[in-house]
Amino acid sequence: MANIRPFRAYRPKEGMEAKIAALPYDVYNRQEACAVVEKNPDSFLAIDRAETQFGPEVDTYAPEVYEKAAGLLHDRIRRGDFVQEEKPCYYLYEQTMDGRSQTGIVACASIDDYSNNIIKKHENTRADKEQDRIRHVDACNMQTGPIFLAFRANASLRRIIAKNKGDAPLYDFVSEDGIGHRVWKVANPDDISEIQEEFARIPAIYIADGHHRCASAVKVGLKRREAHPDYTGEEAFNFFLSVLFPDEELHILDYNRVVKDLNGLSSEAFIKKVEERFTVKASAEAVQPARKGDFGMYLDDKWYTLTAKPELLSPDAVQGLDVSILQEHLLAPVLGIEDPKSDKRIDFVGGIRGLGELERRVHTDMQVAFSMYPTSIGELFAVADAKRLMPPKSTWFEPKLRSGLFLHDLEIR
Repeated sequence: MANIRPFRAYRPKEGMEAKIAALPYDVYNRQEACAVVEKNPDSFLAIDRAETQFGPEVDTYAPEVYEKAAGLLHDRIRRGDFVQEEKPCYYLYEQTMDGRSQTGIVACASIDDYSNNIIKKHENTRADKEQDRIRHVDACNMQTGPIFLAFRANASLRRIIAKNKGDAPLYDFVSEDGIGHRVWKVANPDDISEIQEEFARIPAIYIADGHHRCASAVKVGLKRREAHPDYTGEEAFNFFLSVLFPDEELHILDYNRVVKDLNGLSSEAFIKKVEERFTVKASAEAVQPARKGDFGMYLDDKWYTLTAKPELLSPDAVQGLDVSILQEHLLAPVLGIEDPKSDKRIDFVGGIRGLGELERRVHTDMQVAFSMYPTSIGELFAVADAKRLMPPKSTWFEPKLRSGLFLHDLEIR
């Protein structure tokens, strides 16, 4: 069962949290990251993306970049930007976006639970993407970006969360993107014991977002085990920083597709081929699919609703996903996109950008766009439970967890 531990976090001193909290390192390119850090030097992005401290002649992955990250982090700890808890505790982290809130439990999860598939995955990871965060965590000796985990909600944890949210929050601020952030500390020994015991009864935890960060954190822990063959399993490096959310509060946005050309077809011939597998209906307005099996399509300044014919639907955990239906019955056979991970003719647009972004892309560098009905958290769980993998770009979670609000020191015993 899940081993979810309290920990002695480093966290921003009160009054610094809004300045320090940063979006995840991987949502920015280098130019964007430099602009954020130039505007706000206190942003944790300066540590997460320490190449912002160098000119463009220094490679993003140069050894001195990771050394700089460690130096900046420990300088800020020494000058008092961060405080450390005296005793292990949990935290509650609430995010509010567009009037909807989700509250997760900030804790440390076990690398053994990851290895033994108690913490379940639904995506493959790439070694080259892992390597960057492995080097960053190793150099800083801390995990700085929490992994977004999910669990099936239960009444006991729901009650403990509600009880502790009755207290005054440690942090309460709104970030520049309009997301509200509130944090509470759970320090009552009885509550700590009950949270740990409740998670010990939960048979499965799921990675919602952050597969590469999670794999990197686990590999750092395994590397530390090799360096300390007398390890007991209780050392901090056996655990990784996480925020665990109940499934009932999570909201997955659509992850849409845009394609550069029609694979040599005219618009009329393309639509005829699509009609072999989908019912096609013109729409007077932009199409945000309202049910599973429906898709929006934007072509030649017109919107259409595509409805998958019944024979395309499947009870299979993976083949039944809308992203699979579109890929297997339209993108591959009609548009010739066999591998969406590597084909340069396709791009992906997170639902947070809205349908207007699909129209903009078609008017600039693409020819056709598809809007999707969002994958559900239940579908994600079903794929992970089946030990299967989702197609690329199946889920888009919002809001994003902030880095820098909680740090996990790998050396604390």
